[in-house]
This record gives sequence, C-alpha cells and structure tokens, in this order.
Amino acid sequence: MARQTPLMRSLLPGAAALWLLLTAFGAAPEAWTIDRSASTIDLSVRALGGTHEGRFEDWGGDILVDPAAPERSRATVVVQVRSLRMRPDSATERALGPGFLDAARHPVIRFQLRALQPRGGGRFTARADLTARGVTRPVSFPLDLRTEGARAHMTGGFAFDRADFGIGTSSVWNGLIERRVTVRVSLQARRG
Repeated sequence: MARQTPLMRSLLPGAAALWLLLTAFGAAPEAWTIDRSASTIDLSVRALGGTHEGRFEDWGGDILVDPAAPERSRATVVVQVRSLRMRPDSATERALGPGFLDAARHPVIRFQLRALQPRGGGRFTARADLTARGVTRPVSFPLDLRTEGARAHMTGGFAFDRADFGIGTSSVWNGLIERRVTVRVSLQARRG
C-alpha cells in the first residue's frame, strides 16, 4: 500500500465525506434500462415522388439519467443495420446494400448522446455523435425528456445529409433519392 503523506491523511476524510454527500443526493446519473417494447427508432426519406419510411428492429443501448439534473443524462444506442425494415418492402434490400448503408461492411450505426442543454419545461437541445458507414458526425436536435418516478421518456428527431456519411452517393439511385434523412426516436426507460 502507498505511504500516506500528512496532506493525503487530511484530504481523505473530506473526500470521503464529499463522496457520501454526492451519492446520497443523487449527484451521479443512474443507469436506466431501455423498455424496447415501448421504444422506437424510425427513419424516413423522400424518393421517387413519395416518402419511404423504415424502422430499426434490433438495437440496444445504455442510458444514464439524472432526474435532478437531466442535462447530465447520457445515452449510447447501437443499431444493427440489418434490422432495418423499409416501406415499401422493396426499398429494404436497396437500403441495406453496398450502395447505401452497406450492412455487410458496416453492421452497426452508433448514436452517442454527449450533452443536453436545458431549454425549459423538460425540453433540451441534444448534442450527439452519429456514426454510420465508419463516419462520425455531430448532430444537434431538440429533445424532450420526461421523468416520472422510475420511468423516463426521451423523444426527439433529427435530420442529416446522407452524403456526409457516404450513403448512396455512388449508387445509380442517388439522384432519385433526397439527401435529407429524418430520424425519429422515442425511448422509454425504467430505473435500474
């Protein structure tokens, strides 16, 4: 064991007291479990004169929520690209293929919530990193976070330019599909 100096001996009780005080009053965000049956990750893109919608069916993540200071909440969500189901069905194979999401070479999309800036009334501006096809870009968007007892509900959405991630830029379909992709997220979680 390391030898304690007089300074260390005088600081340790204070540090221990501070740690107890902070943990007693919930100073650290708590891990919450995503309720997958009540949560969705959807996307939409305009193509060929209509809107094509999709939903990711296989994904998971970790959420840290601090009900006393929601701006300290964090989330990591990892989406299995192959789980995307598009409407119409014919769009699914094209979206997963090498010209677009390239699920074989890039099997996951990662979303990392970095910060929540309070806007009042349970509304925040979320700042996050989105990684798709091996490219990471920052995204910023409005997000609502409601906590009630042992439940939390996050809803929000953002749009990104698929060309920023190399999605569909070399496909023969590129000119027929708008570059703007809209993502809508609704996550329900429970404490513990």
